[in-house]
Amino acid sequence: MKQSSVISHQLSVISYQSSVISYQLTVNSLLPKTHYPLTKTQNPLLITHYPFPLPYSMTLNFDQQMMQQCLKLARQALGKTAPNPLVGSVIVQDGKIIGEGFHPGAGEPHAEVFALRNAGEQAKGATVYVNLEPCNHFGRTPPCTEALIAAKIAKVVVGMVDPNPLVSGTGIQRLKDAGIEVIVGIETADCQQLNEAFTHQILHHQPLGIWKYAMTLDGKIATTTGHSYWVTGTEARQKVHQLRVACDAVIVGGNTVRRDNPLLTTHDAGEPNPLRVVMSRTLDLPKQAHLWDTQEAKTLVITEEGINPDFQHFLQNKGVEVAELSPLTPAQVMTYFYKRQFLSVLWECGGTLATNALKDGSIHKILAFIAPKIIGGSGAPSPVGDLGFTQMTEALLLERMTWGSVGCDLWIEGYLSPA
Repeated sequence: MKQSSVISHQLSVISYQSSVISYQLTVNSLLPKTHYPLTKTQNPLLITHYPFPLPYSMTLNFDQQMMQQCLKLARQALGKTAPNPLVGSVIVQDGKIIGEGFHPGAGEPHAEVFALRNAGEQAKGATVYVNLEPCNHFGRTPPCTEALIAAKIAKVVVGMVDPNPLVSGTGIQRLKDAGIEVIVGIETADCQQLNEAFTHQILHHQPLGIWKYAMTLDGKIATTTGHSYWVTGTEARQKVHQLRVACDAVIVGGNTVRRDNPLLTTHDAGEPNPLRVVMSRTLDLPKQAHLWDTQEAKTLVITEEGINPDFQHFLQNKGVEVAELSPLTPAQVMTYFYKRQFLSVLWECGGTLATNALKDGSIHKILAFIAPKIIGGSGAPSPVGDLGFTQMTEALLLERMTWGSVGCDLWIEGYLSPA
């Protein structure tokens, strides 16, 4: 009986290992091929959440842990780096962290430079971890590759290649040419997620447009009278405040100002506040509004040329910035913000403006909150207006979906499929 039990246990272990290997092969087959082959010592898996328990040896390895620390450092500058990416760096010698740093904002030294300063002379012969390929060009600051070479770094571990086609791969090649060992592709999925707005802006020449809305279970964003405080609970609203920290601007229309008188700040979620933006063709806006108080956060009102100069003058005297665009469309506004070097724009508007933003391609990512409430009302507003679709096959599709719960509410996040 004892021998039978041992054999049974061994068969169970073999079955479990086979399941793990099968899962690895399945995941790897779905991953994009990297231009830089992974070494045998690297964990090729970019997905670290498994449907069954894993033995200790298959949890995050040391390289992955250090890359996650880079991402943690980089997040300290959320909302502060545009047009630059979020970057953190860690320097390791003999298995111990000897230097850390992150990029605090445009014009400031990059993460690798701060980490090298922190490490001092100990950096010689060390390994540098960084979530984005080190730059190899002169911009507002000198190239990081030369700083790494001058410090006599032995090895550089890179989370992801720079998405800029004019830069991509040149930093890695410069380090290799200098005799530095370079490994690419550690925690790449997380690295790409952190800098998705930077990547989108580089590749598509416009900021990443994120549409956030909250609705009841029956698809309403307010009652028939327009009352909307509050659709969701405190926890969901806090999640939105955190999202605002990471965005360069948050946009609403005139109706939202008139009906809700929003603050559009990060509240207690941290700094900075995004630029608060109001789009209004008519400037038929109240003179008393939270958004005209610019002591805590800046406000920009965008209208068409020559509209209501008296009210424009009133806003400017309040410290509100005013811009004129003709025609005033979401696409024009996104172009305007691209010229201002913004990376991400959060649309928190009502159904009419959201519809126009969806139609002209100004929205790329959607975050929807669903409250377990039913309010009814055939005239109660919904998140989006008429898109002109008559067939279900015309529906806009989302991909790369994630979902979960926050407080008593649900959230769904996804990306609009390319046309």
